[in-house]
Amino acid sequence: MATCTAPVYGHRTASGAAACPACSSRSGGYRSYSPYSPPYSPPYSSSGSSGSSSGGRSSGGGSGSSARPRWSRAGSSVVYTQAEVRTLTPMRESFEKRASVPDLRDVFLCHAWDDRKAGAKELHDLLQSRGVSVWFSEKDVLLGTPLLREIDKGLAKSRVGIVLVTPALLDRVKKEGIADKELSALLARDLLVPIVHGTTYEALREISPLLGSRSGLSTAEESMADIAAKLAELVTP
Repeated sequence: MATCTAPVYGHRTASGAAACPACSSRSGGYRSYSPYSPPYSPPYSSSGSSGSSSGGRSSGGGSGSSARPRWSRAGSSVVYTQAEVRTLTPMRESFEKRASVPDLRDVFLCHAWDDRKAGAKELHDLLQSRGVSVWFSEKDVLLGTPLLREIDKGLAKSRVGIVLVTPALLDRVKKEGIADKELSALLARDLLVPIVHGTTYEALREISPLLGSRSGLSTAEESMADIAAKLAELVTP
């Protein structure tokens, strides 16, 4: 009998359920949990159950079959799973509601201080290269300015938030540092997508069950460049 991988992956990532040998074959596929709204009709058009591949990773049927979200432009080469579309749609709706507000950054990047020169900078640079305006403490907080006050302003002036979940961030949240305060503000606004990098959803749930309940993306399943491409499409008017 196939063993369910939920204890490791939690089926919270977009393709975690599709990759699970016990759950991927269930009738109708796995529907990932979304805390944003009641179940609704899928906001995408499916390309069929034959699946496709992205970055060398095959996506099968059910949650893993490819889909095109309504915000994806004609001719786009970015490939989504149905679960990813369900995960990102509430964020797209939030972005559209705030799209007409002037002087807002597209994205607020929440990260641990230790990641400012590594994963967080990589994600920031990839997003900026695609024309996404990112609030990033490493460049937006000037020397001598109150850090918490600048973070408050950055949160208020961003349309959506992403949190880079790494071992360093989990450690900071556990110690209730600044990253924990940023995360609390984003959770209160229901405007964030977790990006799990170098850790697992199981570890995240042990530290932050609320954030761990959110569907998100993971660099264990696709490259940081692929994730940045999806986020860039998500916040493109």
